[in-house]
Amino acid sequence: MMPRRFVRIGVDVGDARVGVARSDADGILATPVDTFPREEAAPKLQALIAELGAERLYVGKPRLLSGECGTAVEKAQAFIAELAELEPIESEPEYDVYLVDERMSTVSAHRALSDSGRRHRTHRPVIDQVAAVMILQTALDFERARGAAAGEPWSHSDPQ
Repeated sequence: MMPRRFVRIGVDVGDARVGVARSDADGILATPVDTFPREEAAPKLQALIAELGAERLYVGKPRLLSGECGTAVEKAQAFIAELAELEPIESEPEYDVYLVDERMSTVSAHRALSDSGRRHRTHRPVIDQVAAVMILQTALDFERARGAAAGEPWSHSDPQ
């Protein structure tokens, strides 16, 4: 039996910006989509979810290197809650949200951009997208290897 095909979205929540990536319907490759200003991100992401018919959202859970949850995790949780509280829009599919460990994703994204020849000062406009691609690609690789969603399912009642 063929696996069901659907788009997944990866999200990197920052203080000022939210980076977004998407997968192909087969869940093989993550590609960058956009970077939204933080204050506009939830409704723009909701519109993108509806446009793409995405059924799974992977949001980076930025734990500390020690594995503990810090204020960045709380900010990611608050963003997901903000998205969940928006009034549904027409054609918005039901989707599941998973939090995935993203320790070092921004550091890795900076390294990847530097390795590609980009100067450090040109990273800012795209760094969050690159981090979102890394979050999503890691989740896609996990899905293919394990046959299940990556990360921890999110629910509105989750404290962290």
